[in-house]
Amino acid sequence: MSKPIVVGINGSAGSEAAMSWSLHRAAKLKLPVIAVHAVDDRWMSPDFQYHELIRESGMELLRQVQEDAAKKEPGVAVDVQLRHGSAGSALKEISKEAAMLVIGSHHRHWADGGPITDRALQVVTASDSPVAVIPQAQGPQGRGVVVGVDGSEESLQAVAFAAAEADREGDELTALLAFRRPARWVQSGMPASGLAEVIEEEDKIVLAESVAGLRDKYPDLVVNQVLDKDTDPAKALVEAAANARLLVIGSRGRGGFSRLLLGSTAHAVLLRVPCPTVVTRVHKIKHEE
Repeated sequence: MSKPIVVGINGSAGSEAAMSWSLHRAAKLKLPVIAVHAVDDRWMSPDFQYHELIRESGMELLRQVQEDAAKKEPGVAVDVQLRHGSAGSALKEISKEAAMLVIGSHHRHWADGGPITDRALQVVTASDSPVAVIPQAQGPQGRGVVVGVDGSEESLQAVAFAAAEADREGDELTALLAFRRPARWVQSGMPASGLAEVIEEEDKIVLAESVAGLRDKYPDLVVNQVLDKDTDPAKALVEAAANARLLVIGSRGRGGFSRLLLGSTAHAVLLRVPCPTVVTRVHKIKHEE
């Protein structure tokens, strides 16, 4: 039996967007969907008078989601599950048997304008399957698939995933490698060694090697290679994917600390997802300390 698409449901606009996106994907790929809602009752006593009320409220939410899904995509089998504990732990457990986890993002901010750390970050870090984060505000569907490249094994996984997605939908694939060169005042104090030029040439090679072989596997796929040498990677990816159908990134890159499961670029992108964004985790990679 095909692995299901698992959707985190909490009644927010973000989870509604996640469910709609998942149903559309499931219909195309002929996959089942499981809608999951977690009741975080760790602080409650089983005898607490509102315990059963909260549980029933969660089941009512899931029943409504299932009913709405049957109207939108009657050909998609949708199951519902009510789980207990934190959303992160509940989704981590079910991700072991999922084709993909799908969750919604949000646009909430602290009073000073800074973004609240999204629960999406917790889920992406914990998941054993790829995770799609869907923004609340969904305009007309974009075109093209953008993938972040940096030469790491994780980014090669992301390229493989993105290429398959783009080819299936007849989209173009844009592989983007971005870095920021040293500031001019820093460069002026460096010896005339041509270091910046050497780095640029090396990254051109990394970019080319990252997409090498795609033409043989996908003869009809158009692959664009973009080297952005004046922008931080996360900012470059967000801007490049503003009108894309999908953005794909690896869970971490070549510059991260090996003990971290989520890299700084992925973290920054997830705080301002520009379009449906998939963080791949096709298989675990063991990094040396």
